[in-house]
Amino acid sequence: MNRLKQLDLACLWHPFTQQTEWGQDLAQHPLIIARAKGHYLYDHAGRKYLDAVSSLWCNLHGHRHPKLDKALAQQMRKMAHTTFLGLTHEPGIRLAQELLAVSPQGLSRVFYSDNGSTANEVALKMIYQFHAQKKERSFPKTEFIALKNSYHGDTLGSVSVGGIELFHKKFKPLLFKTHFAASPHCGTCPYRKKPLDPKSVTRYAYCGESPRPGDARHDTGCQWECLGEIKNLLQKKGSRVAGVIVEPIVQGAAGILVAPPGYLSGLSKLCSQHHVPLIADEVAVGFGRTGKLFACEHENVRPDILSLAKGISGGYLPLAATLSTEKIYRGFLGKAKEFKTFFHGHTYTANPLACAVARSSLALFAKNAIIKKTAALADNLGEMLGSLISHPHIGEIRQAGLMAGVEIVADKDQGRSFDYKQRIGRRICLAARSQGLLLRPLNDVIVVMPPLSITNGELKFMIKGIRQSIQRVLKI
Repeated sequence: MNRLKQLDLACLWHPFTQQTEWGQDLAQHPLIIARAKGHYLYDHAGRKYLDAVSSLWCNLHGHRHPKLDKALAQQMRKMAHTTFLGLTHEPGIRLAQELLAVSPQGLSRVFYSDNGSTANEVALKMIYQFHAQKKERSFPKTEFIALKNSYHGDTLGSVSVGGIELFHKKFKPLLFKTHFAASPHCGTCPYRKKPLDPKSVTRYAYCGESPRPGDARHDTGCQWECLGEIKNLLQKKGSRVAGVIVEPIVQGAAGILVAPPGYLSGLSKLCSQHHVPLIADEVAVGFGRTGKLFACEHENVRPDILSLAKGISGGYLPLAATLSTEKIYRGFLGKAKEFKTFFHGHTYTANPLACAVARSSLALFAKNAIIKKTAALADNLGEMLGSLISHPHIGEIRQAGLMAGVEIVADKDQGRSFDYKQRIGRRICLAARSQGLLLRPLNDVIVVMPPLSITNGELKFMIKGIRQSIQRVLKI
């Protein structure tokens, strides 16, 4: 193991990792994963850890699921890979048909790629070229609307519509023009007349406390100013806006910021009124995470483009898909000499192994009634998270389905955060390892994102581990 640690430090550069800290982690907390089974990862010493972040939000049914293993092995015996440029194959064809059968109504075409960033990159390029090829266009549509605190990936197009300065500011000179509207989260709303009182878990399902677009909330003075910003942008900039992109229901990388019910449908209506396409980035929230197969279903929203990745293959292999309406697809049809072809593709587009496993994963949803079970698990998780809310250093707890964020604060009454240099969230997640629990923070928000197949007993174990890790680091 020491040799592996030395090789890692000598050869590797890890994503989203400060390598100076990584060297210290590897010396003090050696964690080299050797194998996985069910909901657990095992290190080289044989210690097991509950995978409470689903291997970065993608594992749905557990590691080494027999049905997914079987699908992978069967496809391996036939073909591991062939290009999708100028050729096709059954796993890719069948998966496209099955995705369209369960996706929001109106989507009719599937374009494959490799990951969440590329799924959104495809969506942005697709909608831009769609407008550019219109004969009747009066203004060039080269701008986009996105939300503050949004995250859509790390390729330059995806970064252009990203609203997290820590990740995106350094690349600003390379980016195209995007207009950012307020993040639709009540706890961070700059228009609030009084602060949010975090005495319970902020859940997407709190419909009774949320206004419909156009209504006011008398306790806070809410007039849906977040939607108002979108409306104003569309009125002023709409003639040059190619599309609006949003993470439906939850802004994941922002710290699991949960939108109030009604926001997504209100946004969709504004896009329809101004004839601006809506891109729904369901890379993180798709495939059951929020309690529906797709988050758009919560408010019966039909996007013009839907981006999918992460859970699409059950957490097995890199795969992504960008689904579009027939109207957008037909905007690319023409004679070869017109050059309306969508000149975009990847070497491993529609990899047969990934497509075969994705089909098997999708079949499990219907066979095992996973969405129904997830809803029950989410209710139980909400109750368990509620047991943490009285802790003096836990601010807001936010949840949608089996996605949750536990916010750690220095002063709960004043809403004061810890100094970033203290790295509180990171220290809590490192401490959790001694509890047999793998977590990953977003600054000082502890992300809770277990597999959809997790048990109630494992949820209890996870909450207990979070509580003990917070107590260990903060001494209270």
